[in-house]
Amino acid sequence: MGTDSKISRRSFIRTSVATGGAMLASTTIPMKAMNLLQEQKNDNRFTNDGLLRDVCDIHLHCRPDLRERSVDEYGFMKDAMAAGYRAVMFKSNDFSCHDRAYIIRQALPGAECFGSFCMNRVHGDKVNVFAARKAVETSGGLCRCIWMPTLDATYQYQSEGRKEKGIPVLDDNGRVLPEVVKVMEICAEADIIFATGHSSPEESITLVRKAHEVGVRRIVVTHANSSIWTMTPDQIKRCIDLGAYIEYCYLPCLWGEDSKMSGYKRQSIGEFSSFVRIDPERSFIITDLGQAVMPHPIEGMRDCVTRLRAEGVSQSDIDLLVRGNPAWLIGLDK
Repeated sequence: MGTDSKISRRSFIRTSVATGGAMLASTTIPMKAMNLLQEQKNDNRFTNDGLLRDVCDIHLHCRPDLRERSVDEYGFMKDAMAAGYRAVMFKSNDFSCHDRAYIIRQALPGAECFGSFCMNRVHGDKVNVFAARKAVETSGGLCRCIWMPTLDATYQYQSEGRKEKGIPVLDDNGRVLPEVVKVMEICAEADIIFATGHSSPEESITLVRKAHEVGVRRIVVTHANSSIWTMTPDQIKRCIDLGAYIEYCYLPCLWGEDSKMSGYKRQSIGEFSSFVRIDPERSFIITDLGQAVMPHPIEGMRDCVTRLRAEGVSQSDIDLLVRGNPAWLIGLDK
């Protein structure tokens, strides 16, 4: 058999395998999933138009998760890159996502995606120091934030009127618990974010003070404008004076009576802009989006930036809020 025949046969085998693989995929993947993959492939809603170039959204929720989400992490990262985002940090209330960020980076060269870790009940009935240590030691060093308890926080349970005991961050005398201090030390050593999670405003002030004493550089007060966690301007200034950065969520501007999250009171863009104007140099904006019944997080971020401009917030402040400060917090800018 001549050389040309061998090459032809090899080409035939490769073509047959590829064709067979495609046929197998089309028969084994559910039609709904195939349609979704095709939609994601052809989706050009998020083409870079300059408005979102270099944006960093460091608090949003994607699949896989226990709650239904509007997009998966891999699909969102593709959309974010198309839109011109600089970086993303995923948040899951129950599972690690820094390990998945490592895999996404292998599949999408150039993707600046990071993960975080929440101290909820799936990791035990108290703040789990061992879990925090393992999170920061995971391959790639992509865990850039340890959140105190969120959906399982003591304050959250109390606010919901639940009989169960939530996961505490302070003892009965109002002192930061030893295991929380150890997590702060881990965050300080790794130079990553320590975030207050769903702690009450007063608990958050206590946590910020202690984190500052421990030597954490990247301290974040979570949800400072949202629902039961809303802080007064004085409380916000106290946290900033203690070295914290303040997180403002755009989600409250989208939920409300005429939305599918009607159980919450909508925040006006005027109220929202009043929060972000308190001290833009020590603040940042995130969407907190990803809920299946709410807009896509990129659409939410675009809406946020557009409306802040209309409210007269300066471009330099917007740049700090959605670009500079979140980029520094996740370690992109030294």
